[in-house]
Amino acid sequence: MSTLKHKTATGILWNAIDKFAVQGIQFLLGIIIARILSPSDFGLIGMLTIFIVLAQLLIDSGFGKALIQKKNRNDVDFSTVFYFNLLFSIILYFILFFTAPLISQFYNIPTLTILTRVLALSIIINSFSVVQTAKFAIGLEFKKMALINFIAVIISGTIGIIAAYSGFGVWSLVIQTLTKAFIVALLFWIFSRWTPLFVFSFASFKELFHFGSKLLGAGVIATFFQNIYTLLIGKFFSASTLGYYTRGVQFSEFSSGTITSILQNVSFPVLSSLQDDKEKLFAVYKKFVRLSAFIIFPLMTLLALLADPFIRILLTDKWLLTIPILQWLCFARIFTPISTLNMNILNVLGRSDLFLKLDILKIPIMVAILVIALPLGIKAVVIGSLIDSFIAFFINTYYPGKFFNFGAVSQLKEISKIMLATLLMAAIVFFFCYFMDSMVLKLFSGAILGVSSYLFISKVLKINEFCLIEEFFFKTLLKFKP
Repeated sequence: MSTLKHKTATGILWNAIDKFAVQGIQFLLGIIIARILSPSDFGLIGMLTIFIVLAQLLIDSGFGKALIQKKNRNDVDFSTVFYFNLLFSIILYFILFFTAPLISQFYNIPTLTILTRVLALSIIINSFSVVQTAKFAIGLEFKKMALINFIAVIISGTIGIIAAYSGFGVWSLVIQTLTKAFIVALLFWIFSRWTPLFVFSFASFKELFHFGSKLLGAGVIATFFQNIYTLLIGKFFSASTLGYYTRGVQFSEFSSGTITSILQNVSFPVLSSLQDDKEKLFAVYKKFVRLSAFIIFPLMTLLALLADPFIRILLTDKWLLTIPILQWLCFARIFTPISTLNMNILNVLGRSDLFLKLDILKIPIMVAILVIALPLGIKAVVIGSLIDSFIAFFINTYYPGKFFNFGAVSQLKEISKIMLATLLMAAIVFFFCYFMDSMVLKLFSGAILGVSSYLFISKVLKINEFCLIEEFFFKTLLKFKP
């Protein structure tokens, strides 16, 4: 196995451990908290999500990716980014602190003032780990990142559950968030053994900002419109409705978002290392597209099929309204990893200007869909999210089609066998579970049947990704054989 191939496979493996094992634990701990708290508690935090996420994005300002993309980065670059992040995070915190009453007035919920001021402290805490995260990504040290996140999730999740059982209500979610941010920042400093120089280079700042500013603009636009759903649902519907929606988003993001994050974290540094070899760059990029489809298509389809027993068993009947929301969101997120890869390749090529251009192009479409869907209710909103996601896929593939002759049609042809395997798996699971009354049996047997039938069909259809994964895990197991 070549060095690059081995590093990529290892990076994906440890990212998967980080995202699935770590977030799997966080997912289970979140379920325990959700069984204790009410949907409205989660809705209150959901109302603040857009403000906290945007502030966090502004702190990074695209510098994290700029450091990864830059070939000859040094400690002056890292130190410059660190000091800028820290100063800007403090400024943003005070902006949120003084505008918190306006947020409360917008939603007409006075409690949000103090919630905003306390929860926003996570912005300053997170600024301490931006540079370390970039350094670990550059070195493909995903094993360390997995360990850091594992420790942080266990400790913060346990504290969150204790707080929820103790009657802290929505504050248990705030406590959990702040605890996790603090532990992650602390461990990144311990593991990285990096300290900033007492220097700030305006030349370095200008160079990095030239690339990062366009990513920042694109990121702000994308993040705002991704989270505008929570903003408007919180404004026009009840806190409970927003709670149902945020649970649906969390469960769909646990699958789609996790795969997206894994592929983005690994693909960007790997592809960036190949930016001078366009032929090899395209070959690896195409493999990432197929791999993402191979994993995400069956995963999201299976979650949608089993959403009913999944919610009833794990969250109890008080969360039943989450079921249809989750089902639609699963299909809305199914193309997200591929879309992210298509946008990521523009950053690899140093064309963050085109990244920004595409994000701006998608704004009118999302706005039009929201204007039509909002008066029709929450179900119409999530269906609109599915339509928007599908249109975005075709927009995001425009430049890959232009640069590599690998547009939407070519990509769909590339993953056609994977889509066929997913449809056959879905038919098998649907008809098998249709005659079952037991929710527990339906959930576990459906999941086992879905995974096993998909892998069998993939083997029969000779899908390359199945063979590659089989080969990688077989070689990994041989290493541990006595």
